[in-house]
Amino acid sequence: MLKPMIEFCASNMHHGTDKIMKLLQQNDEYEVTEYGCLGNCGECYLFPFALVDGTIVSAETADELYDNILKALDQQQADRDALDKLMDDL
Repeated sequence: MLKPMIEFCASNMHHGTDKIMKLLQQNDEYEVTEYGCLGNCGECYLFPFALVDGTIVSAETADELYDNILKALDQQQADRDALDKLMDDL
């Protein structure tokens, strides 16, 4: 099974996302990567954010971002499980 990809922008680290990235890197279940730019400059300037499997996840604070990333990962897993069940039922 593929690991969820969590991507961080180096230009967004001034929001404190560096500590969130380091925390997530400790979990072998995730593929965590830092890029110089993710091309979401408006979001990057305003809020802490990351891409979770290509979807923007943002928050008011870095700590809230961590919680939102975990929620996004849970939701994506629930969506995959529902799709698998649907396919099995066909």
